Amino acid sequence: MPVYVVLLGPPGVGKGTQAKIIAERMGLPHISSGDLFRENIKNETVLGRLAQTFIQKGELVPDDVTIGMIRERLARPDCTGGALLDGFPRTTVQAEALDALLAEFGGQVDYVPYITASEATLVERLS
Repeated sequence: MPVYVVLLGPPGVGKGTQAKIIAERMGLPHISSGDLFRENIKNETVLGRLAQTFIQKGELVPDDVTIGMIRERLARPDCTGGALLDGFPRTTVQAEALDALLAEFGGQVDYVPYITASEATLVERLS
């Protein structure tokens, strides 16, 4: 069965840094929603062009667009054994969609590490 990890924590806590380490140790692809946005925009995919219209207006990319990108990425051959998701899900709608997606791929969320730091540390890192 595939193994799926969802890494959670506030902005600036170091999720991306830790995700790379955890993914490497577990032999899982690291899937970052930010990286997916950049990849789809660069490759001018339908979803990338759609996402770009919202990003250019300073708006959040809608859940259905983000979910579509995640679905496409999880369908790639390197994800047959699972994946580590970094930055997704961010909403209840995305979490429910992730459960349905993973069921389609024969899995479920197996681990949900939550990384935290003091508020002072987060403010320092983000400023």
